[in-house]
Amino acid sequence: MRLKITIIFSLLSIYLGFSQEKANDSIAIKKIQEVVVTGQFSPQSIKKSVFNVRLISAKDIQNLAANNLSDVLSQYLNISVRPSGTTGRSTVSLFGLDAQYFKILMDGVPLVNETGLGNNIDLSQINLNDIEQIEIVEGSMGVTHGANAVSGILNIVTKKSSQYKWNISLIAQEETVKKEFSFFEKGRHIQTLKIAHTVNDNWFISLGATRNDFRGFLDTKKGKNYSENDQNRGYRWLPKEQLNGNALISYKKNNFNIFYKFEYLDETVDYYNSTVQSGYNTQLGSYRYSNDKRYLTNRYFHNLNSAGKLFSKLNYNISLSHQKQERNIEDFSYYLQTKTERNNLTTKDQSMEVLYSTGTLSNFFQNQKVDLQLGYEFVNNKGFSLIQEANNSIVAIHKVLENYDFFISSEIKATEKFSIRPGIRVSAQSKFKNQQASSLGVRYLFNKETEFRGSYGTSFRTPTFQELYSKQIFDGHFFAGNENLIPETSTSYEMSLKKTSILSSELQISNTFSGSFLNIKDRIDMALVRFNPDTGNPEYEYINVSKYRMWNVSTTNQLKKENWSFNLGSSVIGVSQKLENQIFTSNEKYLYAFNLNSSVSYTLPKLTTTFSIYYKFNGKTQQFVEGTSEYIISTIDSSHWLDFSIRKTFFKNKLETTIGARNLLNVTNVNQTKTNEGAGHSAASQIMLAYGRSYFLKITYNLNF
Repeated sequence: MRLKITIIFSLLSIYLGFSQEKANDSIAIKKIQEVVVTGQFSPQSIKKSVFNVRLISAKDIQNLAANNLSDVLSQYLNISVRPSGTTGRSTVSLFGLDAQYFKILMDGVPLVNETGLGNNIDLSQINLNDIEQIEIVEGSMGVTHGANAVSGILNIVTKKSSQYKWNISLIAQEETVKKEFSFFEKGRHIQTLKIAHTVNDNWFISLGATRNDFRGFLDTKKGKNYSENDQNRGYRWLPKEQLNGNALISYKKNNFNIFYKFEYLDETVDYYNSTVQSGYNTQLGSYRYSNDKRYLTNRYFHNLNSAGKLFSKLNYNISLSHQKQERNIEDFSYYLQTKTERNNLTTKDQSMEVLYSTGTLSNFFQNQKVDLQLGYEFVNNKGFSLIQEANNSIVAIHKVLENYDFFISSEIKATEKFSIRPGIRVSAQSKFKNQQASSLGVRYLFNKETEFRGSYGTSFRTPTFQELYSKQIFDGHFFAGNENLIPETSTSYEMSLKKTSILSSELQISNTFSGSFLNIKDRIDMALVRFNPDTGNPEYEYINVSKYRMWNVSTTNQLKKENWSFNLGSSVIGVSQKLENQIFTSNEKYLYAFNLNSSVSYTLPKLTTTFSIYYKFNGKTQQFVEGTSEYIISTIDSSHWLDFSIRKTFFKNKLETTIGARNLLNVTNVNQTKTNEGAGHSAASQIMLAYGRSYFLKITYNLNF
């Protein structure tokens, strides 16, 4: 019943928005256009973009008191953030597709992680202390952004200028972890320093550093120094400390721009074993210890970008990037009586080093109705990983994957209202057969601020390093990568209709209705491929076996009146998959999910105070899992997410405070049914979504002159 009411309300709001006429053309105001850069020939207003681009502004990030990308994306439609308390990672899912199909970039350059480039990024590792805005494009972006941009891309646009000569910001944020908090031992503690200097009209430099100290979540666990062997030692969510640093130097003069950006991440995740061991020696007598671990991750990001004009005519934009992310594992014995560590051994576990370059050339014609863009992309991936062969033999593998891509795109402005954008990309792969991507986008501007966009696109996803080369063989278990995998291919269709009604200088309504369809072939899945003839044990391997189809219908609606801002969005997603193993095949029926999000913001100008509420409803989802003799449907329960904040400035914006609460509805775990059916059990399992309601206080001191 709630679902029907919400859909009816959303459709009614669309109808009302489209049926509204301007009360008086003479009172229509000229809006300040939001400028986007993702997928464009050059920065331009969001209205002129052929792609349907969603923006997350710096103001939204401030209102959420967000420190990393995970804090932000959990509130947005069609996006699901999947945190893991046992690994410390948070990844993103778009339209039900996991993080391997969604590409994350910074200033147009895909970000590296220890297993790949651009996809499967840990959101908690992306710091937001120098962000201008975040741009999200849903749908196939294979022509402009290459492999793995199947379900969409997210581009983080960083700040490269300031209105002040000097801008110095000191930020301190304290946050509870559910009810757990103390200034040094519990909770979340964040400190940030930012310094920016406009040297003159041409030069700009900035430096930043952030420490994010998450002290873990105990829940019913007893922590690091608990010495009883009853499985209560350790943490429910692992402690994690991150150190982020960044630097930027930028030069602009006439039609020439160049900047160099550097980022560094150092992350430590502590794992405390729940099993306590007992021992004896002549020095210590009886003692207790535990075999613990540390996961040590570091990332370097270098990006040199230049943009301008060649021969006073052609527009160029070139980026050259060198990145590396490495994860080491430190094993050690922790002695509980003396609280000391011994037998520390650090091993390199995974790494990925990337040399990346992309560039475009456009503005070939004097005719403003036609534009042409030529582009290239070069990627050199050097991957490393440890794999576990039979008899617990650990083997190191080193592999290099390269691709050389060239693409061409054109934007044809047939009329002032109608634009067409075709494009094609060819990718020469070192490991796989050459791949292609194509697209065709259209935009039509109706009268009375109504915009139509439609697109068709093909794309591809190349197998990850793990899917190709991983191996785990232990105690009768066999899970292996497959070097014979081929890239997945996809076809997608999108359309959207947007209506903006400016009813007065103080009232504006915007309504968007969109739909999409995605079809993926040769999808890669871990599947049962054989039974060992000697032991009879099942053996699993990554193979191109699965099919995936998805359709989505969504609506977003925004109302702005004076100091009020109200947003309401909803979507319905249908997913059909074909899964196979050695024994049986899944049903290809569509499984559906409903999502809803809303936000309300109100500003009191006299008090320089903004009140914000963000709400997200994730409807129940279903998926096929292996049963004893067939694939069966497993259901994940629905969940609600509610955030609230109050942001106020003092002393002419020199001091800013934000107080609020995350996860006000106190969500922790949700049930997933039938996950153990194949093992002869039918009880539901628990999925950790969050650690419950938490409260935060953020204080920012800005010295601007």
